[in-house]
Amino acid sequence: MRELKLILFLCLLTFAVSCGQQKKYVEYKVAKGETMRSIARKLDIKTKDLRRLNPDVRRRPAPNTIIIVPNTKSLITANAQKEALIRKVLDSVAVLVETDSTALAADDAKNFLIHEVKKGDTFYNLTRFYNVSQEELISLNPELSEGLKLFQKIKIKSIKENVNEAVVYSDEIGEDVSLKVALLLPFRVSEYDTVAADDIFDNSRLANYVTDFYMGAELAVDSLRLQGVAIDLNVYDTERNSSKIRTILEENDLNQNDVIIGPLYSEEAVIVANEVETPVVFPVYSKNQSKFKSSKIIKTAPNKEVFSDAIATHIKEVYTEGTITVVSDGNPESDFHALKMSEILQDVDSINEVQVIKAIDGYIEKERFLEVFKQLTNNWVVLATSDNVVVSVAINSLISLPDSISAKVFSMDKGKAFDKIDDNKLAKIGFTYVNDLFVDENLEPTKIFNKQYLAKNKTLPSFYATKGFDITYDILVRLASGEPLKETFKKGASYRVESKFDYSEELFETTENKGLFILQYNEDLTLTRLK
Repeated sequence: MRELKLILFLCLLTFAVSCGQQKKYVEYKVAKGETMRSIARKLDIKTKDLRRLNPDVRRRPAPNTIIIVPNTKSLITANAQKEALIRKVLDSVAVLVETDSTALAADDAKNFLIHEVKKGDTFYNLTRFYNVSQEELISLNPELSEGLKLFQKIKIKSIKENVNEAVVYSDEIGEDVSLKVALLLPFRVSEYDTVAADDIFDNSRLANYVTDFYMGAELAVDSLRLQGVAIDLNVYDTERNSSKIRTILEENDLNQNDVIIGPLYSEEAVIVANEVETPVVFPVYSKNQSKFKSSKIIKTAPNKEVFSDAIATHIKEVYTEGTITVVSDGNPESDFHALKMSEILQDVDSINEVQVIKAIDGYIEKERFLEVFKQLTNNWVVLATSDNVVVSVAINSLISLPDSISAKVFSMDKGKAFDKIDDNKLAKIGFTYVNDLFVDENLEPTKIFNKQYLAKNKTLPSFYATKGFDITYDILVRLASGEPLKETFKKGASYRVESKFDYSEELFETTENKGLFILQYNEDLTLTRLK
C-alpha cells in the first residue's frame, strides 16, 4: 500500500507539472442566480481557487458581473487526463483491496445482502441503516475486526430476512467548504425582555421548544466546524406574527444563504419560500404542511399518510396467517383510515379477508372481537383511531381474551391515546407502531452527543434539542459535500441521533421526509426496532 501511495503522488505531481503551462484565463459573465460555488462546480474547480482569482467578488455576485475563470477548453482537456489517471490508480487500489480481503463466494451474493464500503461509511451509519449490530457484522465478516476498508464488499444479513433495499447516505465533507446559514425562530426577545426566566419556561411550551431546538442546532454547527466546515450562522427572531417575517425579508437578502432553517409556522414558511431561491427547511410537523406547493420547501416531518402506509406495508411483509381486524371509532376521519387500511391489506393474495369493527357509543365489547377471531390462531388488530376511550376499551378487551386466543395490536402511531395505558398491557399484546424517532442510548454516538450537550449546556438534551441537532446536522453535512442539496437526497437515507431522513426526490415538488421506524414492545418492556 505504501508503494501505491507513492505511485499516486508521483503521478499527480507529473500531471500538475505537465499541465501547468496549459492553464489560461478568460472572462466570464455571471448569470442570474449563480454563485461563486455554483460557477466553480460548473467549471469543475475548487471554489477557493476561483475566489483567489477574483478576491474582490462576493460569494453571490450580481448578475452580469465579469469574473476571471480558467479557460474551459484547457480545463476540460486537463480534467479528462486527470480523471483517466486517477481512475487507473483507483482501479489498482480496488484490486489490492480485493486481494487483501476475503473474496465473496458466489453463494454469499445469493444468500446475503451485500454492501460495498464507500467513503464516509462508518459502523454507526451501517448498523443504524440496516438495523444490525456491529457484532453481527463482524460475525458475518471476521475481517471487519480490523475496521472498514474502502471498496470492501461485506455481508449485511440474510436475504431471507426483511431487507430494506434503499441506500444508506454516507457523509462526505468537501475541501475548504464554507456555508452561510439563516436560522429563523420565534424567540420573542422583545416580548420576554421584562419577564423572569422561570416564568417564561414554566408557562410557555413554545419558549422551551425554540430554546432547546436552537441549542441543539448550535451544537450541530459546532460539530461541523470542528470537522473543518466554515459556517456563518445568522439567527433571526421571527417574533409573534407574519409581519416580522416580511420585515426580515425586506431588510435582509436571505438568498445570500445556502439554506434557511425555519420558520416554525407553516404560513410563514410559505411566505419565505415565495420570496427566496434558497432551500427552506421546515423543522416541525404541521397539519397544514400537506398543502405546501413550493419546490423550495423541505419538510423534515413525514405526513401522517406516510405513517399509515408504513404500518400497512409492514403488515403485508410479515403476515403469514390468521385474522386481521381494523378498528374505527366511527368518526369520518377514523372511518376513512380504516377503509383505506382494509383496501391496502386486501390487495395481498395471502390475506383472505379484513374485518372492520366500529365502536358503538365509544365502546367495543369483547364479544365483538370473539365473533371474528378464531381459536388458537393469530389475530391481528389495527387501531385506526386516536380516540382515548376507544383505544383504552379496545386494548382492555383484547388483553382479557381467553388464553387460547392470541391477539397482536398495530397502530399508525403512538399518540396521546396510548400515554395513559400501562406499558405492561402494551407489552402483552406485542404493541407495534410507527414513529418518526427512535433512540438507542447504548450507541456510542448517542452517548457522545449527550456528553457534549451536557458539557455545553449543563443539562441533558430534551427531545426538542435532539431534533434541532439532527435536522441541522443532516442538512448542513449534506451541503458540506459540495453537491446541491436535492442531489444528496438521491444518495440515500441517513440516520442521526434519533431521526431518520429519507427525502423524496421530486425535482419540482415540495421535498418530504419519509423516514420512519417500526417499533414493537417486548415482554420485558423494552422496544425493538423492526424496521
